[in-house]
Amino acid sequence: MKRGKVWLAVAGLVIDENGKWLVVKKKYSGLKGMWSLPAGFVNAGEAVDDAVMREVREETGLHTSVKGIVGVRSGVIQNDVSDNMLIFLLECKETYSIQIEEKELWEVAWKSPHELLEDEKTSVMVHEMIEQLAVQNILSPKEGIDPGDQFAYTKYTLFL
Repeated sequence: MKRGKVWLAVAGLVIDENGKWLVVKKKYSGLKGMWSLPAGFVNAGEAVDDAVMREVREETGLHTSVKGIVGVRSGVIQNDVSDNMLIFLLECKETYSIQIEEKELWEVAWKSPHELLEDEKTSVMVHEMIEQLAVQNILSPKEGIDPGDQFAYTKYTLFL
């Protein structure tokens, strides 16, 4: 899919009942072989909250629901491409039966924040999220808001 020069991606932070984080090791990209959050790009016609649940399901088989947004990552690649990511806190909707997407991932695991901080193969973003206690400030979804017919939204959610 052609993304143009403005990218919008999502990542999902899933924390189990023991405080362990769901992390993946990708087979490609700058995060190849590193522990990172399940993530991917938003598709045309897709809302960001739907995209993050889809990405987590595609990569791990887990069905989740959105609790809120815990962060935003934004950068510019080679003074040319705007690379933006919304980081969501998700909750598992079922038992933890992981089904790894073997075309994209080497591994999927539940790891404690301490284990991730000690592992040199943990991404910088995950390190920073742990150190900043990212799950303390959550922007929660507010649905059922009508911005007016003039916009023709088929889905509208504010995160506040």
